[in-house]
Amino acid sequence: MTAIRLLLRWLDATLDRDRVLAYCRVLLAVEIAVFLFLVAGTHGLIVPMAGPTSTDFVSFYAAGDLADAGTPQLAYDQAAHDAAEQRATAPGVEYRFFYYPPVFLLLCAALARLPYLAAFTAFEAATFAFYLIVMRRILAGRCWTVMVPVLAFPPLFWVLGLGQNSFLTAALFGAGTLWTDRRPILAGLCFGALCYKPHFGLLLPVALLAGCHWRALGAAFGSAAALCALSLIVFGWETWHDFLAAAAASHATYESGRINLGALVTPFGGVLLAGGTPQAAYIAQMAATLGAGLLVAIVWRRGLPLPIRAAALTAATLVAIPVALMYDLMLAGVAAAWLVRDPAGFAGWEKAVLAALFVLAMIPPGLAEAAHFPSGPIAALSLLALTAVRALPGRSTRRAATA
Repeated sequence: MTAIRLLLRWLDATLDRDRVLAYCRVLLAVEIAVFLFLVAGTHGLIVPMAGPTSTDFVSFYAAGDLADAGTPQLAYDQAAHDAAEQRATAPGVEYRFFYYPPVFLLLCAALARLPYLAAFTAFEAATFAFYLIVMRRILAGRCWTVMVPVLAFPPLFWVLGLGQNSFLTAALFGAGTLWTDRRPILAGLCFGALCYKPHFGLLLPVALLAGCHWRALGAAFGSAAALCALSLIVFGWETWHDFLAAAAASHATYESGRINLGALVTPFGGVLLAGGTPQAAYIAQMAATLGAGLLVAIVWRRGLPLPIRAAALTAATLVAIPVALMYDLMLAGVAAAWLVRDPAGFAGWEKAVLAALFVLAMIPPGLAEAAHFPSGPIAALSLLALTAVRALPGRSTRRAATA
């Protein structure tokens, strides 16, 4: 026990603000260098590639292209969607699945009116800027140095490299929590817009109901319903029918390992990666979902300070949903930002958990799968545990007294 106390004291002294910023600057420089190297490599600028490559964005672009062609329902036909992906990039690219509802097709169709690279750049730049604005508001920093850890958070580079939509998801989630108390209607509009990735809204009704945030809840349901109705008008019922059929069958994709199991960051993925059966994975996920939902209900019912409520909801969402991938750890960045804003301060072990979040998020999915090491689930569960401890009765008072 003495050794552990000494280690925690050392961590508390070592991970002060100035050192953390210095470490993050170094990490950011290394990440940028590695990122540029990988980009060059995937474009054949270092060694010749055996075949063409693409990113996850091609899935969005191909779905939008099919919608613009008047056949939005074919976005859920894998053969037609695969052909559209190859037309957008090159024959022989690896297929990228599309399980998003027709609400997301509204954005995809608009992007597909641009050339592929222009659409990719516009989407990532706009959503990245939105994310940075929200994170700066959450951190409430007076200088831009507070954004260095935000920029150095490893999942950020997964999102940029893959052309994913996690900046948008994290920004909407962050903005919704930021405005819940002061601008509930605006918060509800942000939460409702998450219907393009509906499973990420699983715990939102739990939080808003428990906290009696009726206006935010009503605005969330209203905006989600309006977006769904708009997509129904634009694309028709057949598109929604095909989406529901594709979504109902999507579990087979994740159970079979066609998606890299090392990329999953949920208890479901962790059990599968460890060699468990799909049945065991679903049982573990159900237990985690119930536990995460209970935590959110208690925290929001007690009316704890916004940083604790927001961190609990954001961290719990990553654990409660069965399918979330490494780029979705951007939500963990939002939860961590809320914890940093909490005036209670950090103990040594809490700093260690946040540092471990950075380290675990850097492990490539291929390496995690080869080693059967569930780095993503460990990161998500550790962050949720940290949030739960900070929500304990009297915890903030005790920490302030010992600081």
